Amino acid sequence: MKSYLPLVFSALVGLTSVAQARSLDAIRNSGVLGLCAHPNSLPFANKAGDPPGFQIELGAAFARELGVTLRPDWIITQYQMRSAGCDIVLDIIADGEAQGETNLKISKPYYRTGVALAVSDGSRLTSFRSLDEHSKVGVLVGSMAAMTLGQRHVPTSTFGFEVDSLEALVNHEIDAAAVTPTAASYFNLTHPDKAVHILALDENEAGLNWNVAVGMVRPDDQLREAIDGALDRLRTDGTIHRIYERYGVVLQSPR
Repeated sequence: MKSYLPLVFSALVGLTSVAQARSLDAIRNSGVLGLCAHPNSLPFANKAGDPPGFQIELGAAFARELGVTLRPDWIITQYQMRSAGCDIVLDIIADGEAQGETNLKISKPYYRTGVALAVSDGSRLTSFRSLDEHSKVGVLVGSMAAMTLGQRHVPTSTFGFEVDSLEALVNHEIDAAAVTPTAASYFNLTHPDKAVHILALDENEAGLNWNVAVGMVRPDDQLREAIDGALDRLRTDGTIHRIYERYGVVLQSPR
């Protein structure tokens, strides 16, 4: 449903077929925590490692909390996740219904995100409700925003990637881009000469906002408790916020 998310969100179908998932004891005995991530999906993850992406940095923080090291399991398509053997997936939608096909166990939520409007400075637009038949909005093909705006007869232009819609916005091809704050924030960090204005999440749009959590592949109770405990510590000491801020992303507290 939330097609604004990178592969690590949208490609979770098929995790039910992962042959083995390990207990906390098995992870500690092996000395590694496996994280499934896309090798070329900044700001989320980057196999080249410069920068590594916030999922890799946060995964390493979780590994340290468990007393092990991180092993990135690089995947491109959902089918590879069936044999990747990873233990966790980051930045998943913290909703049991959304994860119905994945069978992922969900940690405590650690931030809130969704779909926001990115606009040019001086735009008259203030929220999704301010859109009308004169507003042209960039959306991802097949996304919830595309469906929502289509039902309201707001003109849209479809894109395959969020960055493409942001480029179209700065080139004045569209009036707004319906994107995640994460994508827009990283765009601003990496394109300071083209920075866009990111409107606040509109909580009146229930289908376009969600909490984010750690997804665990068939964990035992001890692993679930350990991940939740690590989350509490990493949030309290500011580690999570500092990691995301390095990528231009300021996290909102979950609701």
